Amino acid sequence: MQVREDLRNIAIIAHVDHGKTTLVDQMLRQSGVFRDNQAVRERVMDSGELEREKGITILAKNTAVRYGDTKINIIDTPGHADFGGEVERVLQMVDGVLLLVDAYEGPMPQTRFVLRKAMQLGHRVVVVINKIDRPDARPDAVVDEVLDLLIELGAQDDQLDVPFLFASGRDGTASLDWKTPGKDLTPLFDAILQYIPAPKCDAQGPLQVLVSVIDYNDYVGRIGIGRIVRGVVQEGQEVILTSTDHTRTDRRVRLSALFAFEGLKRERIETAYSGDIIAMSGVEGINVGDTVCDTSFPEALPFVRIDEPTVVMTFSVNDSPLAGRDGKFVTTRHLRARLEREALSDVSLRLEDVEGSSDAIRVYGRGELSLSILIETMRRQGYEFQVSRPRVLFKEIDGVRCEPIERVLIDVPSPSAGTVIEKLGQRKGELTNMQQEGNRMRMEFMIPSRGLFGYRSEFLTDTRGEGLMYASFAEYGPYRGEIASRTRGALIAFEAGEAASYGLFNAQDRGRLFIGAGTQVYAGMIVGENARTGDIEVNVCKRKHLTSIRNSAGAEEALKLTPVREWTVEEALEWLGDDELLEVTPKTLRVRKRILDGIQRMRAKRREEGNGL
Repeated sequence: MQVREDLRNIAIIAHVDHGKTTLVDQMLRQSGVFRDNQAVRERVMDSGELEREKGITILAKNTAVRYGDTKINIIDTPGHADFGGEVERVLQMVDGVLLLVDAYEGPMPQTRFVLRKAMQLGHRVVVVINKIDRPDARPDAVVDEVLDLLIELGAQDDQLDVPFLFASGRDGTASLDWKTPGKDLTPLFDAILQYIPAPKCDAQGPLQVLVSVIDYNDYVGRIGIGRIVRGVVQEGQEVILTSTDHTRTDRRVRLSALFAFEGLKRERIETAYSGDIIAMSGVEGINVGDTVCDTSFPEALPFVRIDEPTVVMTFSVNDSPLAGRDGKFVTTRHLRARLEREALSDVSLRLEDVEGSSDAIRVYGRGELSLSILIETMRRQGYEFQVSRPRVLFKEIDGVRCEPIERVLIDVPSPSAGTVIEKLGQRKGELTNMQQEGNRMRMEFMIPSRGLFGYRSEFLTDTRGEGLMYASFAEYGPYRGEIASRTRGALIAFEAGEAASYGLFNAQDRGRLFIGAGTQVYAGMIVGENARTGDIEVNVCKRKHLTSIRNSAGAEEALKLTPVREWTVEEALEWLGDDELLEVTPKTLRVRKRILDGIQRMRAKRREEGNGL
């Protein structure tokens, strides 16, 4: 077994918005990847449109820098627990991790999540206290919190021997003492070479490459990305494709092209060696978890166990009266093919047919955010469909009904703390920790996942937009009883047509509107939120009758309408009730009742109440 001192494989893990992608920008710049006069946008690794809009990393991405004679392969990982499937699989490609922690916020729920996964694989850790230039930074306290977290997660003795660096990712500086400002990232690069172990390689053994990530290119098709665990691979080599679960028959395939990562580019190479992280094209049907083996010794490598999904939603063909007007892909075949393609690259996603329906598919995911990102992505690609309200998945553990429990960290102005505690208490949340920091209060809750559905918008209102809330899956715990759902009803369109100012003006006294004048509506479509409990049907298509006195059509336009609520996918999913659907098209998000006809809806409600008795 040889050791490749000229190579390091690391992953950067952190909580959302702790600055890891900005730090990667500076590592690329200071290692000479960019020219001095090259214009480079910020957060260059967040290449996806949604990633740049939301300011979070969604997909794990590979890059590489050169420091002296050493090549450092870097994987930028998502920080949100809903994308934990991305983190879990790519950690198998590396030998150590950089843990970024905000100098003020300290370890957060997602920090705990991603660090636990690294600990379980036995990886060495280099801790970077980032944003040390913040005026409210508290580095000494954060260092103690990180050490407490490492001990709590059961770190081994060698894992507790971690270096602490104090960095400003924005300025591109790092130092070993927070009181002494750094000049560049040289201390960080030195720490990586000193503390992250070089990969152990078996260049003489039969080939083994574990595929951890799948990419796609319109010209070459599916591209498998993984680490060479053993042996040497060459371009054009014939190999065996196998898997641990043996769900597919082993196939003999030929690698048409090999690529290595250099900076932000993939460079075509002829030969790669044990320890390298490479991309392979030309293998049709290659999947995450597959092993590329030598033809003389087809031995599959074990793949990391991915945590089970906690949330399920139903995707179905859009059957509303306005269906098919916007979308390019509208049939069941289109919907199923797109979801199956997503499940091939996202190992935490599961699909299941709905009994008795050929137009609906249940989609199981790790969280509400991950599924809403999938919905928004499909929408922008031209798909049209409808989805149900997210539901949590219950489990039977030792004869006890259990549900997913989330660890929620909340940072709010002190005057808002009482309201937040009261609201989360009504949603079965348990306050586990609370501490005052200046004029703000930091609180930690353990709360059922279903207790957070529909709460985020209410939280922002209660804290006047100044509150911060972070949540991540913690465990399955005993069922905590019924939780009150949405307290306000819906304003439902009475008939189909075009919404008129006069009808909307009369309806807005009932509650907040979701649509404006000129919007096409249909019977059963939800046009607003009732200010009280219960649903109300309103006629938003009603126009003002013209008389000899009031004969100006412009009189209707002069009516003052309140601003409408503009939906995002996440907000619409939070608002949905059990008997409602979200209609998703490339141009519009509409909320509707599952049963459009008012009489049938009333009968169904009476039957449900009768069954409840």
